[in-house]
Amino acid sequence: MIAPGEAPARIVMYTDGSSLGNPGPGGFGVLLLFGEYRREISAGYRLTTNNRMELLAVITGLEALKKPGSEVIIYTDSRYVVDTVEKGWLENWMKIRFKGKKNKDLWLRFQEARRPHKIKFVWVKGHAEIPGNERCDQLAVAAAKGDLLLADEGFEQDLAALDQGI
Repeated sequence: MIAPGEAPARIVMYTDGSSLGNPGPGGFGVLLLFGEYRREISAGYRLTTNNRMELLAVITGLEALKKPGSEVIIYTDSRYVVDTVEKGWLENWMKIRFKGKKNKDLWLRFQEARRPHKIKFVWVKGHAEIPGNERCDQLAVAAAKGDLLLADEGFEQDLAALDQGI
């Protein structure tokens, strides 16, 4: 954690997710800003949903942070992510063990990724010429259109279970 008298790192994070079809190929983009430091992260998946990519962008950004106790302002155009966290839906979903809710695997991963940090979400309108959000959109779309798409194992396992009537 933070040493006594040491100020926590203040990090600005922009995130975006994209799905070309819902479900379909998808990707996410993350932009991390800390002083002069700038890091971009993106990845593409062969079959996923937009909500999963929006959430995975946030998770990946948080998991990339090296300093516990960081203050992180997360700018996202995802109402799904912002409302689930800010309106307390996630805590309720955890109490009911996600019965009837989607993306349990990612929400549990989010809980772990957020634990060491102090985070604040700021919702921004998508495609509103906000440079950080626009850059993440570019990263997400490019990743979704890429040649080396990963498997979204959580989503594909859920689909397989639905196909089997589980």
